[in-house]
Amino acid sequence: MKLVVQLKLLPTETEAKLLDATAKQYITLINEILDCAIACDEMPKLSSSKLKAPLPSALKDQCRLDAKSIYDKVTKPGSKHNGKFPLLKKLVIVWNNQNYTIGKDYIAMPFFVDGKSRKMKIAAIVPDEVFEILSTSKRGTLRITKKGNKYIAQIAYEKAEAPLMDGQAIMGVDLGIKCPAVSVTSNSKTKFYGNGRQNKFVRRRYAKRRKKLGKAKKQKAICKSRNKEQRWMTDQDHKISRSIVNEAIKQNVSTIKLESLSGIRQTTRTSRKNNHSFHNWSFYRMTMFIEYKARLAGINVVYVNPAYTSQTCPQCGEKHHAKDRLYVCPKCGFHGHRDRIGALNILNA
Repeated sequence: MKLVVQLKLLPTETEAKLLDATAKQYITLINEILDCAIACDEMPKLSSSKLKAPLPSALKDQCRLDAKSIYDKVTKPGSKHNGKFPLLKKLVIVWNNQNYTIGKDYIAMPFFVDGKSRKMKIAAIVPDEVFEILSTSKRGTLRITKKGNKYIAQIAYEKAEAPLMDGQAIMGVDLGIKCPAVSVTSNSKTKFYGNGRQNKFVRRRYAKRRKKLGKAKKQKAICKSRNKEQRWMTDQDHKISRSIVNEAIKQNVSTIKLESLSGIRQTTRTSRKNNHSFHNWSFYRMTMFIEYKARLAGINVVYVNPAYTSQTCPQCGEKHHAKDRLYVCPKCGFHGHRDRIGALNILNA
């Protein structure tokens, strides 16, 4: 399985200028290759020697690969891009795994300095456990981006998945807004995760702050607030997904069943009250966090059709809308928390 770690770089003022200049040249070269491909109506066959840019040959070759990847994605039949090529603007640099090295307090990679390619060490915060992981794993690409005034190194690496567990239990997980997650196992263990009221309160607080900042036309502060909210939401998703997988391990679960939630924003009814929370609900990120943590623990993950999971009685199959959070079947009298009913139906799907 491919995972990514993030490390903070600590460049000097000179090194920071070099990073900025290299990133601009990198993005410019990719855009130029794409322009050439559009004009020729095919991806041109290029080598690093044919690409004229003040970049090391390793970066030129990576630019060619990145441009080809974008071209293939856009021109692929049925692509959602509709043949429209993006103009890359975000500053980024990518090195393949053969062109950088990692030390306990630095990352070294080639730059174009004074007309020559030269490998330079840039100070970085590399925790001991991360250094151990990267030293013993098969590494992928190194990607450097800039967030505000900070430089972040993102390093991909391969981690072996654990062998599948032979547990007898199965777990169904229902994701929602008011209750972020509910799990029910085949041995009748139910657990609720997260605090939906807290999540809505925090999101409303950030939205209210951005509204004031918008009236004051403070765009940078708005972006900073939005990024801070996203980091908080991501942290909550990590904590909830970790709790779900830990519970699955505790209950000797071999398979976790999740809802296939693709297109849910287009098919689900919302109220004005919950509209903001719904469209900021990170269900895809949550499912991805659960899936990769489960796979690392040797637990299989399958997706089921989410249609009517919170409306169907798990005992007699009657469809009925729940009143608020309580579900009561009008036919057989079965009752319970609406989200637990959803998790039960996912478990039995």
